[in-house]
Amino acid sequence: MAIEVRRISDLKEVDVSKLIQESEKEGYRFVSRLATEYEDGTNRFSEQGEALFGAWDGEEIVAIGGLNRNTKNTDAARLQRAYTLPSYRRKGIGRELFQALFVHAKGEFNEITTKTESAKADAFYRANGFQFDERSPDITHVYSL
Repeated sequence: MAIEVRRISDLKEVDVSKLIQESEKEGYRFVSRLATEYEDGTNRFSEQGEALFGAWDGEEIVAIGGLNRNTKNTDAARLQRAYTLPSYRRKGIGRELFQALFVHAKGEFNEITTKTESAKADAFYRANGFQFDERSPDITHVYSL
């Protein structure tokens, strides 16, 4: 399996239907929101420092995640909509995706924040260098750049 992580310049050119379908089976609606918000222009990951990345196995996108500028703290990015297909988990793909996001964020932001209520996501974030943080109701984890 040769996974390629690359920046997504136009989500309209990427078939994320399987990511949406699988995430909704698990009870997550954030990948669907990502597609909807991109389509309607609410969030295109196009502000300064923002980016959307995907991981591909051949022609199939198997993971996605993006960074938005934090509106309350412009030195911070917000990790948004990070998801990996269940059959691709525990193979280092999420770590590769995060590394691409971290490299992109360095020099632009001082930290990356995110929020989760999932114990699995909590463990994943901590394993990838995030620290648990309850400084605000909108944050559960912080990664210092």
